Amino acid sequence: MAQNMMLYWGSGSPPCWRVMIALEEKKLQGYKHKHLSFDKKEHQCAEVKALNPRVQLPTFKHGDLIVNESFAACLYLESAFKSQGTRLIPDDPAEQALVYQRMFETNNLQQKMYDVAFYEWYIPEGERHESALKRNKENLVTELKLWDGYLEKKLQGYKHKLLSFDKKEHQCAEVKALNPRVQVPTFKHGDLIVNESFAACLYLESAFKSQGTRLIPDDPAEQALVYQRMFETDNLQKKMYDVAYYEWFVPEGERHESALKRNKENLITELKLWDGYLEKMGKGTFLAGKNFTMADVVCFPIIAYFPRFHCPKERCPRLMEYYEMVKDRPSIKASWPPHWLEKPEGQDTLKNL
Repeated sequence: MAQNMMLYWGSGSPPCWRVMIALEEKKLQGYKHKHLSFDKKEHQCAEVKALNPRVQLPTFKHGDLIVNESFAACLYLESAFKSQGTRLIPDDPAEQALVYQRMFETNNLQQKMYDVAFYEWYIPEGERHESALKRNKENLVTELKLWDGYLEKKLQGYKHKLLSFDKKEHQCAEVKALNPRVQVPTFKHGDLIVNESFAACLYLESAFKSQGTRLIPDDPAEQALVYQRMFETDNLQKKMYDVAYYEWFVPEGERHESALKRNKENLITELKLWDGYLEKMGKGTFLAGKNFTMADVVCFPIIAYFPRFHCPKERCPRLMEYYEMVKDRPSIKASWPPHWLEKPEGQDTLKNL
């Protein structure tokens, strides 16, 4: 079975490394692999481009299945080879929730480390600021303290409340005492606390699998696509935020038209990818197939920002078709942001995209 697997990877890449660890733990050592050099830009070769529209590593292939997102690949391997090697996801939903939370929080740790370690690599010389680098270092120190704290203690729960971002109610003492990131959502079920949205969604599916809509399919290959679209959502959200909230996130003295232009180009490229995904799936489909899945649960709240912020429809026509198809679904309408109901029109920060 492992001989039918192919992994394209780059040395030192945490996403590549995690897939390789999962393959080893699941006793799949016979898989084929190709080591590509980032320095020589070998990962941009035609072979990878044919499989991965992002031209990124890792790119993983098992038979006809292609998975281009590391978390999705790891979860696929656990699902497809559950009874083989190390059991990486426990059966108990509460234990699963903590595993998922730490998995997905890894993105915070990685991004903050990259913002310091690779600052001069990612930021053009004319856009660098000591104040930005200092802020990045402070953010990384805070993040490291969080992870140290996880290894020392458990956090206690709190009652659910609607909090205003504008009024900074999420920074209240009650939340600070419970959530080390001082962020929402924070979800509590009995004594279980989950402070990461992907983890909370996956916990709900695991704990209430036979109730309501089935959000994760049984077939490992179908699961892999659901997971891939779920975790790719971070790319879409980050690139949208880099444009829509540029003036909010970047201090005035550090802003550059060249940076905003680059951010817009990156967002346009990202939207083309998602439009391509839906084009390939066919008209009238959801993000991961004919059924509404966890991919739609996770991604729709991001997609909904594009019409709200007046993104031109021609930039992502298939995504806008999808939005119109899904927006009146009962679960979407029941959870629509209250302030969006009060003020249906949002800012026009994407109108010139």
